[in-house]
Amino acid sequence: MISDLAMSGSAKLLFPRRSTSSLDAVMLNTAGGITGGDRFSYAATVEEGASVTLTTQAAERIYRASPGAPGYVRNHLEVAERATLHWLPQETILFDASALDRELSVTLAPGGRLLACECLIFGRKAMGEDVRQVYLRDRMDLRQNGKLVFSDRLRLDGDAQAQLDLAAVAGGARAMASVLIARPGASALIETLRQMLPECAGASAITEDLVFLRIVAPDGFMLRETLVPVLQELADGPIPKTWMI
Repeated sequence: MISDLAMSGSAKLLFPRRSTSSLDAVMLNTAGGITGGDRFSYAATVEEGASVTLTTQAAERIYRASPGAPGYVRNHLEVAERATLHWLPQETILFDASALDRELSVTLAPGGRLLACECLIFGRKAMGEDVRQVYLRDRMDLRQNGKLVFSDRLRLDGDAQAQLDLAAVAGGARAMASVLIARPGASALIETLRQMLPECAGASAITEDLVFLRIVAPDGFMLRETLVPVLQELADGPIPKTWMI
C-alpha cells in the first residue's frame, strides 16, 4: 500500500502491476534527460515489513552543460526494520561536455535489507561517442543506527576518456557499476559473487552484513552481461522488466 505520494515537474512515478507482494515503482523523467542547472530530488521511505523496488523506465541521459553549471540529482531513501529496498535505476549515460553532481543517501534500520546499484556509461561505444570533457561528482552513503557505515566517492573532471584509459582507474573501460548489498549475513555471498565476476570486477565484504562490488566493462552491453545475472542473484529473483526492454 502506498501511504503517501507527491510528484512535481518532470519527475514522475509509474506503478506497473506485479503478481507478488513487493511493490515496483518506475521513475520517469519526462524532460528526456538532465543538463546544466537542472535539479532533481527523489525521496522514499519503505515502511516496516514492506518490500519495494525502485527503477527507471530507461537509461538517464546527461547532456552538454554550460561550464560551471552541473545538473544536480539528490536521492534520499529510508528503509525501516524488516523492510526491503532494491534501488535499481538503469544506466546513466554521460555525453561529451556533460556535468553531473549526484548523491545517493540511504538510512537503513536494524534488520532492513538493501540492494543498491548505480551504473555509469561514458559515451555509447556503438555510436562512436567519445567523452573528452566531463564534470562528475558521484556519492553513495549508507547510515545505520545514526552512523555512517559506508561511503563511496567518484570524481572525474576533464578528459574522461584519458583518465579512464589509465590502468589504475578503469583500464580503458567505458562503463562501470557500483553495487551495495546490506542485509544480515551478506558476507556469505562473497564466494558465489566472485565466481560470477570477470577479472575486471571485484567484491569485498566490508562487514559481516555489508558487501560492495565494482564492475567495469568496455561498454554498456558487456557491463549488462555481467551485471544482470549478479543482480538477479542478489535480488533472489527477476529484476524489473524495464531492464529487459
